[in-house]
Amino acid sequence: MDTVRSKDEEWIMPTSVSHDASASALGYLFQAQWGLYELLRGAEERPDGAISLELHDDVAWEEGALAVDLLQTKFHPRSTRSLGDKDDDVWRTVRSWMDTHAPGDADGPWLTLVTTQRAREGSAMAALRCDMRSPDVALALLEEAARASTSETSRAVRQRFLDLSPADRGVFVRRMRVIDCVPAIEGLDIAVRRKLLFSLPSGDGPQTALMRQLWAWWYEQAVAMLQKKITSVSVEQVRRQIEYLRDDYTADRLPTLVSREDWHAAREQGFSYDEACFVHQLRWVGVSQIQLDKAIMDYYRAFTQAVLWVDDDLVAIGELERYQENLVDEWERAFDWMVEDLPPGATDAEREREGRKLLRTTLDRATVKVRERYDEVFFHRGTHHCLADQGLIGWHPEFLERVRQLTGTVHA
Repeated sequence: MDTVRSKDEEWIMPTSVSHDASASALGYLFQAQWGLYELLRGAEERPDGAISLELHDDVAWEEGALAVDLLQTKFHPRSTRSLGDKDDDVWRTVRSWMDTHAPGDADGPWLTLVTTQRAREGSAMAALRCDMRSPDVALALLEEAARASTSETSRAVRQRFLDLSPADRGVFVRRMRVIDCVPAIEGLDIAVRRKLLFSLPSGDGPQTALMRQLWAWWYEQAVAMLQKKITSVSVEQVRRQIEYLRDDYTADRLPTLVSREDWHAAREQGFSYDEACFVHQLRWVGVSQIQLDKAIMDYYRAFTQAVLWVDDDLVAIGELERYQENLVDEWERAFDWMVEDLPPGATDAEREREGRKLLRTTLDRATVKVRERYDEVFFHRGTHHCLADQGLIGWHPEFLERVRQLTGTVHA
């Protein structure tokens, strides 16, 4: 992937040095996002294919272990300038392809330039557009540009190109293609959605939620490819992942949108619940530090997930309220049994122990679900902690009086 500047010294312009890496960062992000879009765009033509990043080229199609299409991605934020045959982007791309594969190999892979710019009309780049390729015209125009350009930055690669035999130059250019005017980063999400039109759930909120999950999964794959933990991601893998995600967007299921890693990240950013009411409630029945830490994580995940579900129109507030009311009803029954079973004159230790038993029994037994087929235990446990934080439920036999003292309020 190349942005306006290349890391290679041959391409460094003799201008003032900029330490702003935003253009490069956006270029790499665009490259990663294009990988997913390219998989979806080419799935019908290459159903058995796979995409790699930074292995054969910026992005590459593989069939078996063979690279069949090398894609160079060029990202220019908010550029209104068209792409001409003398531009450095063109000759950087030519150099990369000459370095990667023998130019005169007639059986070599396709060579595709993907750019957010528009190919200038009458240029070789325009003549190589996928839907109207004229490689012979493009060859003549590239030869003309290679001879006429006075750019010092591209001089060496232009000469390498002209030093090829006429036959090799012809083969080389016949393998080239250009995809221009592609969506920038903010448009690729829309482009991917269009490719998934019949796979997405109905409604803007659910679609946004699924797309957020899909991009998160794809970025994990992209990082794994860049770290060489995996070599590529296949069309079939993406298809299975989309089906897996889509299955959660039904009337009796819900997607899990908040992970343990999300809580760890939030904690590193300073999130703390040490003085929260539900934490005090847990301390009143003497839970261990391990259980306390787990409870805080469950609380964060359940609370955050409920907010995301409502924001994405996956559940209505009324549905969550009914779920919570049912949890409170079940808790009231168990709490009443606990209080009745306490012996007269029970000691503080006995009350604490019985409260701890109630806590364990309640959190480990999910008799009420927010949706029939949604059975993530953390949400069940975390929602109980949310209710305890409001003082609506508790574990110690005298929890209500203690909550009143703690908050200075009276809870129903």
